[in-house]
Amino acid sequence: MIEPNHLPTSSQPPSAIERVRPLVRTRQYREFTEDPPDQAALDAITEAARWSGSSNNGQPWRFIEIRDRTSLRRLAEAGLPQTRPLLTATAAIAIVLPVDHDRAISHAFDDGRAAERMLVAASMLDLGAGISWVRADVREAVGEILGLPADRFVRTIVAVGHPTEAARRPKSAPGQARLPREQVVFEERWRKE
Repeated sequence: MIEPNHLPTSSQPPSAIERVRPLVRTRQYREFTEDPPDQAALDAITEAARWSGSSNNGQPWRFIEIRDRTSLRRLAEAGLPQTRPLLTATAAIAIVLPVDHDRAISHAFDDGRAAERMLVAASMLDLGAGISWVRADVREAVGEILGLPADRFVRTIVAVGHPTEAARRPKSAPGQARLPREQVVFEERWRKE
């Protein structure tokens, strides 16, 4: 007879890879349905971004939530093809940075950290997100659309929404989305490929 405290259990603690699965499954989406995300979801995503780490805890970024369809389309058209996700997005979050040539590299890293957090947060909320990169040659136009002062600019706008079925389909055959681990992760020293 099995004692109640020693009953076999089917629920084992999750493995390490299962615990990081939300990060592994996060992906870019560039096509969205007409159904907008709710305000609570946008607030949660910007909260996750706000708590991103930054160089010396400088928190250089500010975030603009954009829901106006006309503004989203104008932003998309200003920077195509890099801003393509904004063509169908029903919401987006612009990461606004200060113009500071001495901190340009650290601010670029901070921008990237916040953007990646937004992608993960959207995924955890069963939404999709896609990064729109704002080229230097269109930053002034984007700044005008968003009403930015001259000492601020946007490098990244994260489109947020419900991905279309087509966008949800895998882009690569199973097992081909990433290089094999043995080609990417080495132990202790560089290994020739």
